[in-house]
Amino acid sequence: MDYEELLKRLAPCGLDCMRCADYQNGEIKQLAMRLKELLSNYGRVAKVKSRLDSVFEHYAHFETVLTLFSQAPCGGCRSSRPVCPVPCAAGDCHKEKGVDFCFQCEEYPCENPTFPVLKDRWRQKNDRMREIGVIEFYDEQSKSPRY
Repeated sequence: MDYEELLKRLAPCGLDCMRCADYQNGEIKQLAMRLKELLSNYGRVAKVKSRLDSVFEHYAHFETVLTLFSQAPCGGCRSSRPVCPVPCAAGDCHKEKGVDFCFQCEEYPCENPTFPVLKDRWRQKNDRMREIGVIEFYDEQSKSPRY
């Protein structure tokens, strides 16, 4: 995969938009849509199965979550329609600084890149991209769990 294609997949902070559950062109959305299709009308069966296993009493909640996954509203962090649940300054900051990724900025590491919970992940990802390169980083991280 070339660098320009990676820019469509990786957020400026280093997270992989393509594998995000909220990404409108991602695999999770596609799989959720397929599962919804395969399970259409399963609610009737779940009602019967709930007599044998109480977990099926909560099938409607599962359907609600599956529906949300199948709707995936985010266009990605570099799009005009990012819908990220985590407040992150990198989405606008990288444009202001004229860089593709945080690690490319002369002010990296800064103090305002992302929500505090993700700060360590942000730093690890950007340090790794700086160390091995963006393409190699993408190949490496694509083999690990997204969440």
